[in-house]
Amino acid sequence: MHRTEAVLIGAPTDVGASTRGASMGPEALRVAGLEPALRARGLSVCDLGNLQGPSNPWQPAQGGYRHMPQVLAWNLALHAAVAQTLQAGSLPIVLGGDHCLGIGSISAVARHCRQQGRKLRVLWLDAHADFNTPDLTPSGNLHGMPMAVLCGHGPAELVGLGGFSAQDPALKPRWVRQIGIRSVDLGEKQFVHEQGLEVFDMRFIDEMGMRHAMELALATLDEHTHLHVSFDVDFLDPEIAPGVATTVPGGPTYREAQLCMEMIADTGRLASLDIMELNPALDVRNKTAELAVDLVESLFGKSTLMRKS
Repeated sequence: MHRTEAVLIGAPTDVGASTRGASMGPEALRVAGLEPALRARGLSVCDLGNLQGPSNPWQPAQGGYRHMPQVLAWNLALHAAVAQTLQAGSLPIVLGGDHCLGIGSISAVARHCRQQGRKLRVLWLDAHADFNTPDLTPSGNLHGMPMAVLCGHGPAELVGLGGFSAQDPALKPRWVRQIGIRSVDLGEKQFVHEQGLEVFDMRFIDEMGMRHAMELALATLDEHTHLHVSFDVDFLDPEIAPGVATTVPGGPTYREAQLCMEMIADTGRLASLDIMELNPALDVRNKTAELAVDLVESLFGKSTLMRKS
């Protein structure tokens, strides 16, 4: 039986974030046992170590964006690493770092899908829609903008990663399903509505349940679909996952998060993964990293009982 090769790509930066510390996320995930956990799921694992990039200058926004040159440099490096991994037929797992890195990771996945003639579905597990533009956000922090950039709204340098453009962006909103959302800026709400993003926010999950949300989010996947999961650890309720900078109360419980991951695993379509915004400086004895590893195990098929395929 062919063993899937998972390639770990560390991106230790917090240049897109509002708080320092996510740069330590990749090491915390390794300390929490990510590699042996993946091996236990039957994957072969290659850890590429950490990408190199500029340090965080911690400066105010210029032209509506904070740290644009540094964000661009990190995303260019990540785009290249993810593209190379996919080209080799392996499954990239990006260890973030803040969520601005989703731009480089997902643009590489989108380019790969076009080259292979495959459809793309992106599951965005997050407390935030990350669909801001400089007109909508006062901070200029780019970790609040990756989804907008990928859909063609943002600075040309970032929108253009992978040869895309505002007219022909990496993602179309209909390819995206956002899950667990519970914090959206006022102007951002209107923009998300106008763009037609499919969002399963916490009210939907409260009313309809995680199972129904995931059934809808995973509907119409087929053998021609590449499934990408971008997992921002602040997706989880801060009671169980305190190690993030942008905590928002009222997120999925442990069981809801497990069900979400298990249902993704059941599709057998997962082909690339981001683990973002883990901030060990704000964690308690690495418990958030350990929980993230536990959930990633479920994403790759760990379950309580043997299931009929």
